[in-house]
Amino acid sequence: MAKRGAATSGDARRVIPSVDRLLQSSELAGLLREHPHDLVVHAVRHALAAARANGAQGESGPTTAAIAEKVEAHIRALLDPGPRAVINATGVILHTNLGRAPLSSAALSAIERVSRGYSALEYDVEAGERGSRHDHIVAPLRELTGAEGALVVNNNASAVLLALTALAAGREVVISRGQLVEIGGGFRIPDVLRQSGATLIEVGTTNRTYLGDYASAISEGTAVLLRVHTSNFRVVGFVNTVPIQDMVHLAAERGVQVVDDLGSGCLLPTERFGLAHEPTVQESVEAGADLVCFSGDKLLGGPQAGIIVGKADAVARLGRHPLIRALRPDKATLAGLAATLVHYLRGEAEREVPVWRMIAAPLDELDARAGRIARALGRDTRVVDTRAAVGGGSTPGETLPSRAIAIGSEATAESIAAALRRPGKKAVIARIADGRVLLDLRTVAPEEDSELIEALKSIKKGR
Repeated sequence: MAKRGAATSGDARRVIPSVDRLLQSSELAGLLREHPHDLVVHAVRHALAAARANGAQGESGPTTAAIAEKVEAHIRALLDPGPRAVINATGVILHTNLGRAPLSSAALSAIERVSRGYSALEYDVEAGERGSRHDHIVAPLRELTGAEGALVVNNNASAVLLALTALAAGREVVISRGQLVEIGGGFRIPDVLRQSGATLIEVGTTNRTYLGDYASAISEGTAVLLRVHTSNFRVVGFVNTVPIQDMVHLAAERGVQVVDDLGSGCLLPTERFGLAHEPTVQESVEAGADLVCFSGDKLLGGPQAGIIVGKADAVARLGRHPLIRALRPDKATLAGLAATLVHYLRGEAEREVPVWRMIAAPLDELDARAGRIARALGRDTRVVDTRAAVGGGSTPGETLPSRAIAIGSEATAESIAAALRRPGKKAVIARIADGRVLLDLRTVAPEEDSELIEALKSIKKGR
């Protein structure tokens, strides 16, 4: 009786070729000429291990050509690990799975400029001595928000974690139950915040929290009143929330501090674009919050970062905390963020920051682009009305009118969407609705129209 795991007479693993035999085969000759020998050997061993595992499951033995294809695919994946550049035709502007905010040309140039060589990241050129990396963004953030001080870390979750660790470790943080939200990837705000060493004191209910709930919860052990903006959902109906101004007044009376986690980092009035009001950083600073935390890569439209602004003494405490070194951003992030902030200082964010350019794009402009694309593609292509979303945990439930290219039918939509994502070209990420593939032009940059047309033409040729 054969031992478990051993090859039997009918086992497909018996016919799997050896490493040496594969390396001498004509199917791998081209790969060996193109790539280092050790890399090809590694890929061959990887492919053979997979073939043996499949053989153990009863699958038939692969041909040499089939193994060669796996070897080539493995090498390609190693040498081009991604992330792949894609065209976002989903109609979700801040698409978390697609990298959130695309950067402006100025931000990209700034990142390239500081990355090509050395930069005065932590060096005061005029004084000829060590400086701080945060000095590059303090002045523009103070000017834009009205805050006394500013810091930057690597994302908003770490910004809030740093704030509570520095201000409330070993003490209590009071938060409304309606703000104990779950963010992307299954991470829950309470779990993140407990890492600070603070004790969360929950007050109110899911839908109604009053100022008196906060007042009753404050004790000698309380350090912070925390507001978390519910930026990825909205509770409507029988609800009550406490304005940040009232929380600030109560905190001042009771000798505690207020941390406002805004999340999306909005600096412009969203009402101007037909959206519901999104709380702005300036409003929280003006209300007197000790610290305001928000993201760099959401409505701000810059690189991933966690931005902290607020009162000088509170920001200084964070800057002195040992955790700041573990969370600090790199030179590329700071350069891209600084360039993005300059767009706001110049009053050109709606024109230069891609997120705001998409939000502000006139419907007649989208209509004209859709018409040109449809004419270029010919039959079986329609222009349809649709709605685009801001996304990224911002303006929940709010949409903008848009135009989309509709192709395919209920029978072909899935295969068309898959073909648009096929490796070997710039992938187009679309959505399927009403049995058709929809390519929403609000999230497609005008300079990507020609690439979109070529991708769609290639799909039509293959059908």
